[in-house]
Amino acid sequence: MPAYTDKTAAGLTREELLQLPVAIPLDLGNRALGIGRSHGYELARRNEYPCKVLRLGNAYRVVTADLLRVLGVEAQ
Repeated sequence: MPAYTDKTAAGLTREELLQLPVAIPLDLGNRALGIGRSHGYELARRNEYPCKVLRLGNAYRVVTADLLRVLGVEAQ
């Protein structure tokens, strides 16, 4: 996957990505990666999501640091 640019190609700007908390809801991770809701949940259930996902009860949370790594976003 190419490095992330300042444009909203993946659904969130670079600035929005860098302001995210430590873990985010799966739907927001899906948006950042450009993955549809159903497909994202299916990938998470099969442990095939492109970055680390935590299962907390019935909820999935995406680890933001891993999401940023996958998108090629680095803090300056």
